[in-house]
Amino acid sequence: MSNFENLMSYARDTAALGQVAGRLGWDQETVMPRGATDQRAEEMAAMEKVLHARRTDPKVGEWLAAIDPATLDEVGQAQVREISRAFDRASKVPADLAVEIAKVTSKAQGQWAQARADEDVAAFLPVLEQVVALKRREGEALAAGGNVYDAMVDDYEQNMTGGELAAMFDTMRPRLVALREAALAAEAPQKLSGHFDAAKQMQLTEKLALAFGYNLTHGRIDKAVHPFSSGSGHDVRITTRTNELDPFNCFYSTIHEVGHACYEQNIDDAYLLTPIGGGVSMGVHESQSRIYENQLGRSAAFSGWVYSQMRDVFGDFGIASAEEFYRTVNRVSDGYIRTEADEVQYNLHVMLRFDLERALMLGDLSVNDLEAAWNDRFKADFGYAVDKPSNGCLQDVHWSVGLFGYFPTYSLGNVYAGCLHQALRQAVPDLDAQLAVGDTAAATGWLQETLQRHGSLYAPRDVVRRASGMEPSAEPLLEYLEAKFKGIYGL
Repeated sequence: MSNFENLMSYARDTAALGQVAGRLGWDQETVMPRGATDQRAEEMAAMEKVLHARRTDPKVGEWLAAIDPATLDEVGQAQVREISRAFDRASKVPADLAVEIAKVTSKAQGQWAQARADEDVAAFLPVLEQVVALKRREGEALAAGGNVYDAMVDDYEQNMTGGELAAMFDTMRPRLVALREAALAAEAPQKLSGHFDAAKQMQLTEKLALAFGYNLTHGRIDKAVHPFSSGSGHDVRITTRTNELDPFNCFYSTIHEVGHACYEQNIDDAYLLTPIGGGVSMGVHESQSRIYENQLGRSAAFSGWVYSQMRDVFGDFGIASAEEFYRTVNRVSDGYIRTEADEVQYNLHVMLRFDLERALMLGDLSVNDLEAAWNDRFKADFGYAVDKPSNGCLQDVHWSVGLFGYFPTYSLGNVYAGCLHQALRQAVPDLDAQLAVGDTAAATGWLQETLQRHGSLYAPRDVVRRASGMEPSAEPLLEYLEAKFKGIYGL
């Protein structure tokens, strides 16, 4: 075989092992017995030891050095680019550090879940301190003298920096704050109230997932403390959660995760188990989950269809019309939880986390001061105090599993989604008529054709630019939000 063929055969085996490791993580957050935490940590560490050894094997470097990219087609060049990038990054991180991170974060996830349930920040801080110290060491190794947080962000959004993200947030914040203040000062839409059976929520959840094109032959829907999507190719699983007083939590978390899952399911099968066979970045991934959830799922047209489905399942639940339901679905209101936040305030929640985790990674904030820093910042940003840790610094799973640099990609995904939505509306002029009957095929088909099928063939901003026909910018998102919510609130 040629050097390229040897490289690709080796990369496919590594990718397959990575999927197995990911399945262990899925199991831990869904059905694993609580008492298995320590053993699972050892299993995850063993898998990481094998994977790190493969990713840094000198043979990979030798094959890469022997390949002339000019002799390869576009796909081959992209495969080599991604393998080279992963090899360079993995080679900077000592094997014992990579293994220790896998072990500690596996334990930390379980301790976070218990601390969250017990409303006990103090019980979680010791292991979080370990995670932060380990991730900071990893960041220092990756940065090689450069900015540690930038190195962490690069794991999730290539060639993005903390400075660029901060500038993006500086552009967004004033207009979001002004829109929030105007909406909160206006007459509020009706609030959803009542009791909504969890089993019936899950029945409707499956219908929503199918409506957005989620293939259950290659996927499944389970419950978890924090909704997530896992896997790629022919095995892509999602989770959701139910609250019998708030079915929107379940329905829109599901649509969000379906956006992630459909991206992975719709990548060209020719790229299966190869370096370009997954989503290119978390920012692009979030663009899919957020456009499914918000621009499509919370639109007046589709929410009208959701209203009819909810009435079929739950009967009369106190909202008299589809028009009022649309306003309820998009109600701007006080709240602590990022995943439940309305579109106007969502990015403000992300900004808080971005600033705090950046300070943690750069050594400007200690773990012991995190809860106070969170609570102070939340009060300053939202105007009311955090009432309990599960509504504050314990609400998200990300830091327990070492995902520092991940949070800002949620807002970056919103920005990308704004660009894609603008182009989608031009490409499918009768979109609302289709969404009104629960038909998302034209929208999801356009996203699959213009973006999803490419996987990691193109760099993040390139694939958004190709799909939307514009340079990524926050302006389309801000214009969309202002038009939508001024309309809802009569501003």
